[in-house]
Amino acid sequence: MRKLLLAVLVALPIVTLAAAAETITLEVLKMTCAVCPITVKKSLEKLPGVSAVKVDFDEKTAIVTFDPAITNSEALTAATTNAGYPSSVHK
Repeated sequence: MRKLLLAVLVALPIVTLAAAAETITLEVLKMTCAVCPITVKKSLEKLPGVSAVKVDFDEKTAIVTFDPAITNSEALTAATTNAGYPSSVHK
């Protein structure tokens, strides 16, 4: 019991300091085939701090959940642009 209490007390500050995840929608240009969303998704998932990516081919969007303490919208749009699919934050 004592070890469990100690483990909880040690982990508590880490949980408290963790930033809340943010979710944004990117408008992704130039997706023209079924393989494009796969490439966009992989380019975003490679970024540290990204926890979830959902790409919608029909809407030409990518919904990205990420840790703002680790990455930001500029890095996300740069990742898709570098993969050949320019994007911008959906307003």
